[in-house]
Amino acid sequence: MADITKTNRRDFLKIAATATGGLLIGFYWSSCDSPKVKVLSIEEVLNKAHNFNSFLSISPDGDIVIYSPNPELGQNIKTSFPMVVAEELDADWSKVRVLQAPLDTDKFDRQLTGGSGAMPHSWERLRKAGATAKYLLLAAAAKQLDVDQATLTAEKSVVIHKSSGKKLTYGELVEAASALQAPEEVLLKDPKDFTLIGTPVRNVDNKDIVTGKPLFGLDFYREGMMHAMIQRPPFGKKIKSVDDSEAKAVKGVTDVIQYDNFVAIVGKSTWPLIKAKRRLKVTYEADGNVESTADHDRIMKELLDSRDARVMRSDGEVDKAFASAAKVITSEYQCPFLPHAPMEPMNFFAHVKGEEVELIGPTQTPDAARMQTAALLGIPKENVTVDITRLGGGFGRRLRADYVIDAVEVSKRINAPVKVTWTREDDMIGGAYRPAVRYRFSAALDEGGNMIGYKLRGVGLNAGNSVRQDNFPSGAVPNVLIENINYDSTVTTNAWRAPITNFLAYAEQSFLDEVALAVDKDPVKFRLDLLEKAKSSPVGAVNYDVDRMIGVIKDAAERSNWGKDNNVKQGFSVYFSHRSYVAQVANIEMVNGQPFLKKIIASTDCGIVVNPTGANHQVRGGIVDGMGHAMFGNLVFEDGSPKQKNFDTYRLIRMKEVPDIDVNYIDSGFEPTGLGEPALPPTGGAIANAIFAATGKRLRSQPFIEQKEFSDLNLQMFRS
Repeated sequence: MADITKTNRRDFLKIAATATGGLLIGFYWSSCDSPKVKVLSIEEVLNKAHNFNSFLSISPDGDIVIYSPNPELGQNIKTSFPMVVAEELDADWSKVRVLQAPLDTDKFDRQLTGGSGAMPHSWERLRKAGATAKYLLLAAAAKQLDVDQATLTAEKSVVIHKSSGKKLTYGELVEAASALQAPEEVLLKDPKDFTLIGTPVRNVDNKDIVTGKPLFGLDFYREGMMHAMIQRPPFGKKIKSVDDSEAKAVKGVTDVIQYDNFVAIVGKSTWPLIKAKRRLKVTYEADGNVESTADHDRIMKELLDSRDARVMRSDGEVDKAFASAAKVITSEYQCPFLPHAPMEPMNFFAHVKGEEVELIGPTQTPDAARMQTAALLGIPKENVTVDITRLGGGFGRRLRADYVIDAVEVSKRINAPVKVTWTREDDMIGGAYRPAVRYRFSAALDEGGNMIGYKLRGVGLNAGNSVRQDNFPSGAVPNVLIENINYDSTVTTNAWRAPITNFLAYAEQSFLDEVALAVDKDPVKFRLDLLEKAKSSPVGAVNYDVDRMIGVIKDAAERSNWGKDNNVKQGFSVYFSHRSYVAQVANIEMVNGQPFLKKIIASTDCGIVVNPTGANHQVRGGIVDGMGHAMFGNLVFEDGSPKQKNFDTYRLIRMKEVPDIDVNYIDSGFEPTGLGEPALPPTGGAIANAIFAATGKRLRSQPFIEQKEFSDLNLQMFRS
């Protein structure tokens, strides 16, 4: 049924018609971190739309323009947000244009991309914006036609009076609509009446991307700007001496600058800078702990046995449950540091002009870039402008503003506009990585094979909280102890796609399979039995929806013919993250005595799917990403620096190694939840469990391909 929602007068503002007859509808939702939509003429966007977060413009000729504040890095928000507005507006999608808005905290609230949270936060607000605009257009049409507004309908930017056959376009109604009082309540569509939401829509930037339009940060160019590249120190070291004589001798290099612990080479184009950087001679000395991978392994093993752990969750009587157990299963799982490695390396443009700064480039958090710039220079934040380009990937790396500050530092020193560009090597060795983590799991089982106790201890290097204490199977086991230990490493870390759960899910789901095997239970049934306990007799907090998790498990099992084909070895995994539920089954078939990964079946409950095209890309991309990094990704540190400095030594998944991926969605009736990240966490566990089913080899560390259990099998299913 339709939903009536109230629009608070404090949140709603209607501005009278402009000289061109435009209509402006504004919303201010301080609780939301994604675009909030208004209607206005393009001419008035920057001059009159203050204290709002996003814009919906209707011109007298019927053109509709939506300004999108959130950075677009491939999550498709620049397409799906306008779809939500256009749905409630009953707009003609062919007349909708979407433009990227610059940073403006007077108009927009929390312009950022991260955490798969934009759509869940903005769903209702965006719908209200479109529905309110449509209401005013219908009201204007009712006056003009002298009919009851209830007798009017809207379709593809046209208001229709069916009994008389009269029609008025939105463009014809804009001026009159702007003179009307906005309602406090608006009627939202029943989802069954959606005509645009749920249909496949191409990315609004597709044409510009394939025709080579300058959308990305690396594309940005301004006449007269300088270029710069930065030499960064190994982790835990500082500069001892610099010999820049050979670097300065390279034609095209104009300056070499040392600041803090960095050396910047400045010139007229990037190629001379690359050559000069190779000739730059910098020696370093220790400045704290200079760590290696051997150090990391030792530290995590020692801390796992330490008594100094923070209790994150404690249910029941854990010691008593383990003391009385008929059987105890214990296993350890470990993952390495990983780079984000987006297709577009870090880059940014800065022009420091006295007390004012202009910033342009790809950032997930433009306001953080502005705030850090203002703090560095000691100027008001209002003196810093930020224009956002499209991002060539991010995966959390561009949440940081270190590469933005590079450009600001150099521009300040050379008193000129400059674009800093990182090479791929810079990106690999100067990154903020996924934390390295080690987990120890223990399960206490009674005589009947029931899990009566569960313990998890996580040790992370700059990981913060490396556990998710309230996720499944917490709530389904009567006695639970979950602990966390964080070690302050000199290696910088950052959120990495599906933070923490990108590895934790693999470890948890592999361990649950170990427990199921120990009690001779089918892995799927074992999980379903635990969930039924969480439903009927929950223990402590249950911060996941039991029924939604059961739903994706049953759907994936049914679609994959779980356990029904003896010629197919299967692995199962399910996980809840970023408000969504994803279950996966990996199918391995034996070909000439060798196991080959043939297919991954995924069932996803992310609520209403706004755009199936974008959703499929997110799920498939998450699975490929999860598989590739579980199988191949690894950074090995020596003397404070990773050995893998480019893609010749850092292994990425290849196209021919990607199996068939079957993407399915559960229509649970919920509003949209996260989708950019939830498909990645279950993938590693599904594949590892399938490998075990096919070979009897349990993989407890990533990357799989470097584990002895894997190499002993001489597996070919992922190799070139």
